This record gives sequence, structure tokens and C-alpha cells, in this order.
Amino acid sequence: MRHLLIAKPLARATPSACRQVLCAITLALSWAGALPATADQLTVFAASSLKGALDEIATQFEGETGHKVTLSYAGSSVLARQITLGAPADLFVSANQDWMDVLQAAGVLVDGTRNDVVGNTLVMVAPATETDPATFDLKAEGAFIARLGDGRLAMGLVNAVPAGIYGKAALDHFGLWDTVAPRVAQSDNVRAALALVALGQAPLGIVYASDARADARVQIIYAFPEGSHPPIRYPAAAIVGGNTPLAEQFLDRLALPTARAVFDAHGFATLEPS
Repeated sequence: MRHLLIAKPLARATPSACRQVLCAITLALSWAGALPATADQLTVFAASSLKGALDEIATQFEGETGHKVTLSYAGSSVLARQITLGAPADLFVSANQDWMDVLQAAGVLVDGTRNDVVGNTLVMVAPATETDPATFDLKAEGAFIARLGDGRLAMGLVNAVPAGIYGKAALDHFGLWDTVAPRVAQSDNVRAALALVALGQAPLGIVYASDARADARVQIIYAFPEGSHPPIRYPAAAIVGGNTPLAEQFLDRLALPTARAVFDAHGFATLEPS
């Protein structure tokens, strides 16, 4: 004998149960609206001297937006060359105008996104273990060479790295470059030059004020006056082919008071509105 299976009618949902389901759906949608529609990835190529400050700003940005920021640091010259060769950067922050000009001439900058973010000052540093730095006067005849002794002057590459370019200009300004040039230890980026002094491998180095603040193993013994070298400004711009909307969002963040406070804390100089 065959047994017939008779389906039981489904229980009719009560009005109360319907209201509970609708409330749950509404709440879930409201939570979804509070989060980014998608978590995007932003790749930033930035000058080595920005590391401490930009790390902090990127962490804030990630926490508030849910987006992921990958920061690639090196000398501005190295990064600019990588970008022209097709490196996958969304945003570039250079330590000088010249390398940004190179990228603009190559047509890889998104129109209308280039902007100067922050400034800096140039200083000479010595190991923190040295005493009586206040007696040093760069302009006094023979003082610089006497302070250098038998050691070498640590600098970024003077024909490529912005800090090295600024440093050479400043020494030229005081008529010292030709004398000291054979004794310069050149590095691929300014943080490498800073490390030579911090580790005691060079008695003197020329770096940014922000670099000197970042390492307690060095002390500033001389601050170069602004007129001795070109103005130090950090331009930033979105890169063609990258995530332009997110790059612009991060650029906007760099102009906010919260980011300015971070830059100030790391020893950078606030730029006057142009």
C-alpha cells in the first residue's frame, strides 16, 4: 500500500513577528550605512623624511574610514623614477618641487590635485654624546672644518636627494662646498644620512629639523637660515591610473587641523596660505 504524504499548511506569521523581522532588517541596514561601502586600498609613495608623521596620520585615516593605507618610503628621486616606470602608486608626496615637476612633465599627475602639504627647515646635527654644541658657528672662518676633524659629513645624494640638494646649496651659500665636497658621505635618502651620525659613523650631518627630532641620538648644532637654500616644501599629487577618489580623500586629510598637529609635533613647518 502506498502512503500519501500530506503537507501541513504553513503557520501564518503573526503581526508581531512581522514587526520584529522588519525591525531587524532596518537595524542591519542602518549599521551597513554607517560603514564604508567598500574598504579600499591606498598606496602612498612618500619621501623618507615624512615617515613618523605620515605613519601616524595614515593610522588615524584607517581607523576613521576603514580603508587600508600602504606607505612606501624612499628618497624622492628613487620614488619618482619608480612611478615613471609604472610603479603602482596612488599618491606621491615629494620632499621638493623638482621631482614633482619631473612627474608633471611626464603626464602622470592627476590634473588639479597637486598641492604643497607642509614645509621643513635644514639643520646640521652631531651625535648627542658630544658636549658644548652652542660654541659652533658655521660662519666663523675655519670653524666648520675644525668641527668636522678627520671625519666625513653625512648628507643625502647632492644631485638627487632633496635634503642633499638643499644642503649643497646652503654650503655653497657660505662658500664651504668646494672645501668639504671631497669629505662628504652621500646616502640614498636623508634618514640614512641621519643614521650615520646617530651611530657615530660621521661626526656631522645635514638633515631636516624633523629628522633630528625623530632620533634622540643626535643633537642640532646649527640651523641654516632660510635664505641660504631654496624653500623646503613637500608637494603631493594623485597619480594617473591609481585610486584617484581615495587619493584625493587622503590629500584632504593632510590639510585638516588634526594632520597639521601631527606635522607640528614631528618638527615640520606649517605653510602660510598662498
